[in-house]
Amino acid sequence: MRQATPAVELVGVSRVYPGGVHALREVCFTVHRGELVAIVGPSGSGKSTLLNLLGTLDVPTSGTVLVDGHDVGTLGDHQTAALRARSIGFVFQRFHLAPGISALDNVADGLLYTGMNRRERRNEAEAALERVGLADRMHHRPHQLSGGQMQRVAIARAVVGQPVLLLADEPTGALDSASGAAVIELLRELNAAGSTVVIITHDGQLAASLPRRIQVRDGQVVADERLEDQP
Repeated sequence: MRQATPAVELVGVSRVYPGGVHALREVCFTVHRGELVAIVGPSGSGKSTLLNLLGTLDVPTSGTVLVDGHDVGTLGDHQTAALRARSIGFVFQRFHLAPGISALDNVADGLLYTGMNRRERRNEAEAALERVGLADRMHHRPHQLSGGQMQRVAIARAVVGQPVLLLADEPTGALDSASGAAVIELLRELNAAGSTVVIITHDGQLAASLPRRIQVRDGQVVADERLEDQP
């Protein structure tokens, strides 16, 4: 049986910015479908650059980034945008919700480029909000929601199109500890249901609690550990 295409694969990836700043150096790793992975490291380690590459927001200076089997470096702008819309869901620290519209329409707007009509988009958004436990809040606007609830809306928006890869950038950074723990538990539940989840974080304790953690420092992968490898 043919093995499923990895969600993402980096092969010898380097990223050099103007002035000769090496943000990444010869990074290699693969994230298979269904994995739950933390990318962890201190500020300046290369995490943000990795996020941009995994999310097709940037291309490597050298090496290859494959997202759902597509070599991002060979795609035009339109193809890259289509791949991003189809295959990647983003969850950010600051939620990035439109302030004047309901949770339902914030999530439905994540499907604007799919070709679905408005009713179909809203039906899918309802299902996504139910999935994250916000069936009773879908008509609330962001200012009527707690931080944890806003992050759940953001997660619903990220998963509504059933992307291959869910990228969560410091998803608990703007939350209190209880809300943050609830968001991580939700991401675990989504992963258990089949979603591939990559969490970018500086929180070593959070990273250590996940099945796999990739540690980066000074633009290099210095450790790639799986829970089953630990004593």
